Amino acid sequence: MKMKKQFPDLHYLYEAAVQGVGADLDFAARVFKKKNGRKAADLREDFCGTAALACEWVSRSPKHRAWGVDIDQPTLDWGLAHNVPYIGENAGKLDLICGDVLTAKTPPADLVLALNFSYCIFKTREQLRNYFIKARSALKKDGLLVLDIYGGTEAIEAKLEPRDVGAFTAKDGTKIPVFEYTWDQNIYNVIDHHVVNYIHFDIPKVGKIKKAFTYDWRLWTLPELQELLFEAGFESAEVYLHGWNKDGESDETYRPRKNYENALGWVAYIVGIN
Repeated sequence: MKMKKQFPDLHYLYEAAVQGVGADLDFAARVFKKKNGRKAADLREDFCGTAALACEWVSRSPKHRAWGVDIDQPTLDWGLAHNVPYIGENAGKLDLICGDVLTAKTPPADLVLALNFSYCIFKTREQLRNYFIKARSALKKDGLLVLDIYGGTEAIEAKLEPRDVGAFTAKDGTKIPVFEYTWDQNIYNVIDHHVVNYIHFDIPKVGKIKKAFTYDWRLWTLPELQELLFEAGFESAEVYLHGWNKDGESDETYRPRKNYENALGWVAYIVGIN
């Protein structure tokens, strides 16, 4: 009897399809050094999930320390089992905290990162302003809060966006075959910018998982985010947007912008400067 192939753990697929921790850290480190004339050392990753970003940070330098905060213990446990063991002695510079980002206590950091649009779970101005106040209190005097957000004309319509992800071998030796990742923008309410998005996975000859992840968010706009950062006490709030290559794709080079022509889709970093 032929054995049915087992579907890989969803966290492997998520990290490969959604996260770009190397590029995110390169950006944050570059902006911090430009603003402060020194290198960042201490980082806090809010909504850290499997803590892939925090693990990468402590691996980059013996001077780096990191704290990861997430409310979901099973996801943190997965990171502890599948990411932390492979950073060796650097694991001693990493602390993972199961708790609410609004109440978790950590030493002052140079950088607080809240990426993959995770803070969009806060759906009112009061809630998001409160989060920004808490994030600012977790920073050193010259610290930076780094966020990201997506937008564009296609960001506010229902659509499916499939993409193939190449085969790879995870840090623990698990082999992940080629798979399809689909970003599903399912609901958008023009009145309050409430959105519901899903992630689906499809591995040929293995199977499909519909609604592997669900995101019930408010899709915030760039001026709203800047205004709320100022209201939370940040001295400045800068927007960094990418350019375009000859094929009309992002060139992955993020620069501070005051003006930007809208496009079908774009991703921005927003930096709150303490």
